[in-house]
Amino acid sequence: MSEAGSRSLSARTRYCAVLGHPIRHSASPPMQNAGIAALGLDWRYLAFEVRPEELGTALAGARAMRFVGLNLTVPHKLLAFSLVDARDASAETWGAVNTIRFEARDASGEWQPLRAFEVLPEDAPVRAHGFNTDAAAMTRALREELGFDPAGARVLLLGAGGAGRTAALKLASDGVATLFLVNRTASKAAAVAAEIQTRFPGVQVEVGYPDGTVDLALNATSLGLKPDDRLPFDPGVFRIEQAQAAYDMIYRPAQTPFLEAARAAGCRAANGLGMLLCQGARALELWSGQPAPEAAMREALEGSVYGSR
Repeated sequence: MSEAGSRSLSARTRYCAVLGHPIRHSASPPMQNAGIAALGLDWRYLAFEVRPEELGTALAGARAMRFVGLNLTVPHKLLAFSLVDARDASAETWGAVNTIRFEARDASGEWQPLRAFEVLPEDAPVRAHGFNTDAAAMTRALREELGFDPAGARVLLLGAGGAGRTAALKLASDGVATLFLVNRTASKAAAVAAEIQTRFPGVQVEVGYPDGTVDLALNATSLGLKPDDRLPFDPGVFRIEQAQAAYDMIYRPAQTPFLEAARAAGCRAANGLGMLLCQGARALELWSGQPAPEAAMREALEGSVYGSR
């Protein structure tokens, strides 16, 4: 039994959770519960299947039950942007929310994380404060796991949905030279390209595949979650050998068809486990006010993902 699972629950135990649809593949609970245990907190981290049309109700329920905070995964990150009461600069910059911290006013009228209150007055207002920990986590993971420096790079980004849009904007802000955007619905890729051209005019953006080589091919689609999924790119138009490195935001399964093809072609390759760790560690810091115990979190995460292949 895990350390988190062996600790007893009480009426004082507080809760965090991840909401998504689907959610059964999530490795956030073992990772976050390991971090919570290492910090000695009487908290538990759960996972809930929440359909998009029920997200507002779920957020209201977590607020009413005085959850410490929430993580949001597909497809809720863009939806939550308009549902939170306040947004951090990270959420405003990237236009998406993947972390919520519930807060209440203290005696002086200042908003404080719920961890600061042993007992809340019955009439105390509680707000949902939205953050984005994904963008910084992505570039940190790319740097640490692939040695990738975005400045001046050529990048093929597969997917222009919530995760893809955030990735595109962050890479543009980090100074990539050229972004090639590919999405099943071309109009969505065109909309992201137009946003980048407005916000980061120094970045060249093209909708479609590159003719030559790229420094990085990044999969921000959900293709690879299921065993029978096709590749997230069209091998008749783009050869994975054209990429120096490949990164898949998917972490379970640990080896997707995209990564298998990339490694077979000799590319440096990594899955999304490092990104999950980085964004999750930052979320735990926002909730707890303490440095995240990343070693304990990584050990639990690797055991969950690689132990179940």
